[in-house]
Amino acid sequence: MCFNLPNINRGGYPFIIIFFIASCIAFSISWGLGMTCLLPTLLCIYFFRDPARIIPENTDFILSPADGVITKIDEVSHPDAKEEKKLKCISIFLSVLNVHVTRIPISGTVKEMHYKKGKFVYAMNNSSCNENEKQVIIIEYQEGKEIIVEQVAGFIARRIVCNLQISQNVKAGERFGIIRFGSRVNVFIPTDLAIRVNIGQTVIAGETVIAGLNQEGEKLAYNVI
Repeated sequence: MCFNLPNINRGGYPFIIIFFIASCIAFSISWGLGMTCLLPTLLCIYFFRDPARIIPENTDFILSPADGVITKIDEVSHPDAKEEKKLKCISIFLSVLNVHVTRIPISGTVKEMHYKKGKFVYAMNNSSCNENEKQVIIIEYQEGKEIIVEQVAGFIARRIVCNLQISQNVKAGERFGIIRFGSRVNVFIPTDLAIRVNIGQTVIAGETVIAGLNQEGEKLAYNVI
């Protein structure tokens, strides 16, 4: 029988090693204690899995940056209070069972990055978008045109990892970080772009098209919550 281990994000190895060593020690004491300690090891392997994805080649697509469920689609003010323009916000909730590796939604250049301190409200609540600790990334995909991606911490997720740098050229679908143990990712796009997803829809990072630069074709209806 062939058993294939899943690809693991490198950020998970310290946790997996620690729990594995603890399991070995526990097994030397008793079988029952060893099995109890082995469970966290298996859960870490599952949580930090990093499966390969088939990235669409169409450069007019904006891809989902995270696995999860769309919980909010709304027209909002620009996250930067100095900017007066409106943007569309697509918010994705990640449960502890989702893959937490985040991916670049569109090819371009990292224009700005800001880490904002905040609370650790349960990420399922839409209020967490404004209140929680977050990593803000601004990607310029065309001259003068940009989208904003926010990695938002949650009640359990208190560690945001972002491997990007300002002025870095990025490609749609590339891995750029991870949020540990339940969280939310927000994408802010110009209001004139067509939304391709609906509230309640399950999306896959690097594969699901959430919006398009090309305005041709029917826009999908969506509800605001």
